[in-house]
Formats: sequence, structure tokens, C-alpha cells
Amino acid sequence: MNHRHAVPADASGVLPENVQRGNIWRLAIAQALAGANTVVVYATGAIVGDMLAPTPVLATLPISIFVVGMAACILPVGAIARRHGRRAAFLAGTGAGVLTGLLAMLAVILGWFWLFCLATFFGGGYAAVVLSFRFAAADGVAPKRRARALSFVMAGGVAAGVVGPQLVTWTMDWWPPHMFAATFLVQAAVAALSALILLGVRSPTPTTAEIAGGRPLAAIALQPRFVAAAICGAASYLVMNFLMTAAPLAMHISGHSQTSANLGLQWHVIAMYAPSFFTGSLIARFGAMRVATVGLLLTGLSAAIGLGGIEVMHFWWMLVLLGIGWNFGFLGASALVLECHRAEEKTRVQSLNDFIVFGLMAIGSFLSGGLLAGYGWDTVLWVSFAPLAIAFTGLLVAGRRRKAGSLEPGEIG
Repeated sequence: MNHRHAVPADASGVLPENVQRGNIWRLAIAQALAGANTVVVYATGAIVGDMLAPTPVLATLPISIFVVGMAACILPVGAIARRHGRRAAFLAGTGAGVLTGLLAMLAVILGWFWLFCLATFFGGGYAAVVLSFRFAAADGVAPKRRARALSFVMAGGVAAGVVGPQLVTWTMDWWPPHMFAATFLVQAAVAALSALILLGVRSPTPTTAEIAGGRPLAAIALQPRFVAAAICGAASYLVMNFLMTAAPLAMHISGHSQTSANLGLQWHVIAMYAPSFFTGSLIARFGAMRVATVGLLLTGLSAAIGLGGIEVMHFWWMLVLLGIGWNFGFLGASALVLECHRAEEKTRVQSLNDFIVFGLMAIGSFLSGGLLAGYGWDTVLWVSFAPLAIAFTGLLVAGRRRKAGSLEPGEIG
């Protein structure tokens, strides 16, 4: 086991202040760079899929494969982090990001749909590693400051919201007649730059108890608060992905330009991450459950706006509110997860949570393309209300148990 880049923490597990700041800044910058991976896949995936797929029904399959890659890689990423440290997992992920861009470029040049699907699978693997940045930010940070650290790193995605869609717009026609080929090459270069940034991240030296892993996962997973956190995180990400997957193609079908779709995605991603500058403070003040509940309500409102029409502004406002709702719902759920485990259980519990979230999200992603092709945009919007209702019920039940004072061992009151 190699922990050359680990740093001894004090008796309470807190790292020196300068190391904390350095880690958080590096993770925030890497979050911004890595966001280009996700934005590029979502902005181009359905369009390239429509160009290369043998049938229109498979147009959104590359994005669904991206989500499958996330779900499939989350547990292995957690195992790498536990055995070899977070830094090793980060570098494996950025390597997958470089491979994503190179394979996608070749797929476009050669016209191979299934090679493009393989590329997006590796892109999902990269995204799975990026997901752990938010939890890595809380490593070695005092409990009262963890929600703010988590939130600040997520705020790095604001830059991705600006750079990602513009990267697509600027580069999509650089390599005629191979639309988007240059985009994927640049995306690979950005992933390589992210790897260089992450080389300097220094995490706490793992304890013997942490390597052992703590309690059985089943005991932790059955906590009502963990169940609520996983369901809320899954619903927030599932609905966001469900609608964001279909929106660019729905705009294309409605006669709107690719530039309009790129701009809508740009503001959507900005809305996803910009609230992170203050979401941590809101969680500290009002509690994770309340913030997560507001997120679910905003996500529902975004779907309602989408049902109001198919003009460009309907799509844009829907995507902006969808992004804000995701931020509150997902970060609120993530903060709840931090309350459900002991220090030695963190990587296993965090990986389990993300596996549940993205396993369910993968199902929703597969449904999205088929629903859009078979039943239209309005059906996609109506179906999105179901997971939101389930998540709201889960938070309500967990909140009542919390008020009754029935905490499970290992939970933080």
C-alpha cells in the first residue's frame, strides 16, 4: 500500500490548515476542468448518437452508457481509494478521461457508433472519480466545516459551465467534415491537465480502522437517514440527467439550433454549480434535509415550466431551474451521507451511496431516449415527477424519525 502522499492528521483527524486549503483549491480547479468531460458528452452525445446510430431509438444510448460507466466504476474507485489513497483513484480517473476524448474522436472519424459508446463508458468512469472530489474535500476537515468544503469544491463546476459548452461551440467545426472530432481531442487534453493539478492533493494517513472498513455496509445502509439521503441523491441526479439527456435532442426536434442547445446547457451547468458558493452555508444554517427538500421542489417546478411550451425560453428556464434544484437536492443529500458514517467507514459508505444514486440514474437514462422517441418531450417531463415524489416521502419519514430522537449508532444528531 502506497501512502507517500498522505499527511498525518491531529488526534481529531484534522489536517493542517495550509494542507486543507491546498487540497480544496486543487479539487475545485480539477472539478472545473473535469466538468468539461461531462458537458461535452451531454452536449454532443445525443447529436453524435443520432448521426452514427443504426436507428434513431439508439440516439441517446451513448449518454446512457456514460451513466452506466459511472455506476460500474464507483465501487472499484472506492476500493482503489481505500487501498491506495484517493490520489491513485484520481489519476486512474483522469487517465480514463484522456481515453474518452481519444476514442470519441476516432469514433467520429471512422463513423463507428459502438466505439463512441465505449468512449462514453470511459467518460462515465472519469465522472465517477470526479464525484469523489466532493467527499475528498471533507477529508481532514473539522465536522462543522465539511459541508462548506464540499460545497466549495462543487462550485468549481461554474467554470465548467462556461468553458464546456463554449469548447463545443468553438471546436465543433475545426475538423471538417468530422463534426466534433476536434472537440473530443481538446477534451482529452483538458483531462490530462486535470491530472497534473491532482498530483498535489494530500490526504490524511489512513488509520488501521479505516483500512478495515468499520461496520458491515448492510447495518449502515438500513439507517433511515442513509436511505433518505440515497433516495434524494438518486432522484435529484436521475431527474436532472433524465431531462438534460433529452433536452438537446428535443430542442433539435423542435427546430432550435445547436448553438441554442449549447447555450441552454451552459446556463444549466452554471446553475448546477453557482449556488455551491452558498449552499454549504445554507446547509449549516437550515440543515441538510431542508435544503434537499427545496431542491426537489425546484426540480419539480422546472419540469412544470418545460410543460408550458417548446419555445427556446421554455427550454432555457427549465434547464436553469433544473440545475439549481439539482444543486440543492444533491448537495443536501451528500451532506446527509456525511452524517451517516464514522470516519473509518467513509470511502465504503460514500461509494455505496454513489453506486445506488448512479445505478438508479442509469435506468432513468435508458428510459429517457426511448420515451422521447416513442412518446415525446411532454411524456419525459411528466414521468420525472414520480422519483421526486418518492424522494420527498423518504425525506419526510427520515425527518419525523429525527424529531422523535431515534438516531442509529454512528449517526450524528
